[in-house]
Amino acid sequence: MSITASQSNKKNKSSKADLAQHTPMMQQYLRIKAEHPNELVFYRMGDFYELFFDDAKQAARMLDVTLTARGKSGGNPIPMCGVPFHAAENYLAKLVKLGVSVAICEQIGDPNTTKGPVERKVVRVVTPGTVSDEALMDATQDNLLVAYYRGNETFGIASLDMGSGRFVVFDTDSEASLIDEIARLRPAELLAQDGLEHPAVLSQLPGFRQRPEWEFDEDTARNTLSRHFQTKDLGGFGCDDLLAIRAAGCLFGYAQETQRTSLQHIASMQQENQDDRVTLDSATRRNLEIDINLNGSEENTLYSVLNTCSTAMGSRLMRRWLNIPLRQKDVLVKRQQSIAELLSGYLFESLTPHLKNIGDLERILGRVALRSARPRDLSRLCSSLAEYPKLQENLASTDSEGLKQLAEQISEFPELVALLDKALVENPPVVIRDGGVIDDGYDSELDELRNISSNAGDFLVRLENEEREKTKLSSLKVGYNRVHGYYIEISKAQSERAPAEYIRRQTLKNAERFITPELKEFEDKALSAKSRALTREKALYDELVERINEFLGPLQIAAGAVAQLDVLNALSERAEQLNLVCPTLNDKSGINITQGRHLVVEQVLDTPFVPNDVSFDDSQRMMIITGPNMGGKSTYMRQAALIVLMAQIGSYVPAEACQMGLVDRIFTRIGSSDDLAGGRSTFMVEMTETANILNNATDKSLVLMDEIGRGTSTYDGLSLAWASVEHLAKNINAFTLFATHYFEITSLADQLDAVVNIHLDATEHNDDIVFLHNIQKGPASKSYGLQVAKLAGIPEQVIDCAKKQLAKLENQKPENDKAPVKPRPAPQIAQGELFANAEPSAVDLFVEKLVPDDISPREALDILYKLKTL
Repeated sequence: MSITASQSNKKNKSSKADLAQHTPMMQQYLRIKAEHPNELVFYRMGDFYELFFDDAKQAARMLDVTLTARGKSGGNPIPMCGVPFHAAENYLAKLVKLGVSVAICEQIGDPNTTKGPVERKVVRVVTPGTVSDEALMDATQDNLLVAYYRGNETFGIASLDMGSGRFVVFDTDSEASLIDEIARLRPAELLAQDGLEHPAVLSQLPGFRQRPEWEFDEDTARNTLSRHFQTKDLGGFGCDDLLAIRAAGCLFGYAQETQRTSLQHIASMQQENQDDRVTLDSATRRNLEIDINLNGSEENTLYSVLNTCSTAMGSRLMRRWLNIPLRQKDVLVKRQQSIAELLSGYLFESLTPHLKNIGDLERILGRVALRSARPRDLSRLCSSLAEYPKLQENLASTDSEGLKQLAEQISEFPELVALLDKALVENPPVVIRDGGVIDDGYDSELDELRNISSNAGDFLVRLENEEREKTKLSSLKVGYNRVHGYYIEISKAQSERAPAEYIRRQTLKNAERFITPELKEFEDKALSAKSRALTREKALYDELVERINEFLGPLQIAAGAVAQLDVLNALSERAEQLNLVCPTLNDKSGINITQGRHLVVEQVLDTPFVPNDVSFDDSQRMMIITGPNMGGKSTYMRQAALIVLMAQIGSYVPAEACQMGLVDRIFTRIGSSDDLAGGRSTFMVEMTETANILNNATDKSLVLMDEIGRGTSTYDGLSLAWASVEHLAKNINAFTLFATHYFEITSLADQLDAVVNIHLDATEHNDDIVFLHNIQKGPASKSYGLQVAKLAGIPEQVIDCAKKQLAKLENQKPENDKAPVKPRPAPQIAQGELFANAEPSAVDLFVEKLVPDDISPREALDILYKLKTL
């Protein structure tokens, strides 16, 4: 202890000595910087935010601004860069997108009365996950602060949308599930325990932050959250026994630390029950291109086709619905009924214009609660609330229980609308800083100050005329100078006749100057009128913000209801425009889709989309799909999954008819590439995704598997595909679409119950291939690999050579056997043992030998397979 104390004292003395080398202003900066070592400090100096030392070097590089120097401190030049105060938002947006946090340090002292450096302090910390400014966020994307806590076997996750106050907690049971959930949430900032090893895919995120273990303390979390929500405990939120409480405590403390104000818009904490929703892993979200396509953009995604929402908060909710399909039949049926009602009489068309006039109220109310709302936020709030009665009017005659409930929640706020309408000018400026926000006639004191400031000349002319008339002094005039202020000047000859209430202010050679109580009162008002008017206006604005906060809870409920109405309205419009039908959800297991379509592909085709049926029941739980590449296998599989997903958000679906029981999970194993960052090959990625399916799918899951085993040799790949089909069919019994080019797999339909073969049809014409894209029963009769290769632009001489080689290989016969050799069934691979025997070759499971003229038996079969599956 004594050694530690000694070291601490030496360090303190050293720090004081170091500070003494700097100017008083730099001492102030360094003290503030020491409190914010992990943030860039925006240090306000006049009309600029300045950055110094390493902060300046980092900011200059990231923001592409000039790095310069500001004198010397401690004998060395001080690196410095700066950004204009009025343009700071643009620079903050760049830093936030790069995952950088910024401490905003403002001047809080008065330069006119301060000796030495003006007093400054950090008023807020802008971090990627806690931003609330409109310019710093994507309007259609949730901006989430997420924290997770690692327990012994499980993980607790908490997420907070600072803009709307939506606070969600849940537990998950594995590291793989943790990674999938974080991928779904896409946090702008991620908090985790310090001192632990975290998955690389998470620790490499731009906004990853490690926080001390004590910030995840359970008792502290419970006390902090209960105190904030003003509850005895957390039992009322249904999450009292969750590990996620620890993560929530850390997250909430971090939010308080950075915002430095009340977080009253965080009014509740919602538990997300994983049993209530369909599980989608990150591979499935990627492969189905739900809201992000394989190139990383929103173009040609399910979200881009469905999102015709009129409000930004509706667009965000649409994205959440698509990423969290539900297993709650009552909720889904209520949504379907609402869509049906909106379609009836084209009610959705009547609602759309009013919804378009509503701003992003969730985030506006968040800024109101954080006391950072700008004048145009309040103006937008006023005009938005004025639309609520029109929404109510349109919903008045609805018979839908869901729409009635939303109408009740939307409510009306006539008192608040009247207040804001009276208080605000029609088109307020962006910021309150320069005034001009509060309308004339709202406050008599403000009106008077404005009149004094703008009508000072008129007052002086009037006063001069009145005083001349009253005193009968012809030389009397009213004037002003910067030294003495306002005065009444009378010539020497007439000065003796000045009234008694005139107080002598200055004597000149040929005149005397006086002041009167009336003129003194005017002077006091006029000289400070502008600043006093601005001060008064800011006070009135703050009062408005506080008044709105009195309605905060009901306003948030109403905004959430408007967002839901907007999504349902958009889904109704899409149902009408895209020819969608209402799916029938039942309690019986099975999926029956009549003439289903891929909604996204359909939108980009110049020709009509070819629809197909999908039928799953207890007698048909797996379909093995064969057919040529480009024939439509992947499209057919994806459309089945997307139709199921749409049905389980309550949407209508692209089909002639659809009846289905709810699925618990959707898995996809479609295409893959190397995971270079994770050090995994294409085959390893493929096997990892396959293992996830085999270990976690149930008999209520929908499984899409495409080309299992193609990342390794023909024999090993065929063995793994064969064993996967057997395991899925025998042990899991999931609804499975299994596409393959291993034609040997099709024989399993004769050996396994509830397994059937189907294929995508194609035909040849003049040695060219024509894809028919329609599903037929039975396995494909031909691969058409060379025809597809020709379409891809393979040179003609290569195609000709391949034809000769293919003919040669097809004429080869196994030694001592006239008939083609069929592979023996691969050994059953038990759950969790997929990798156990992946390394040894599976050659012995198949034919003994083929004897081509000039190549080895193994090379012959590999070439034959590759040619037939081009």
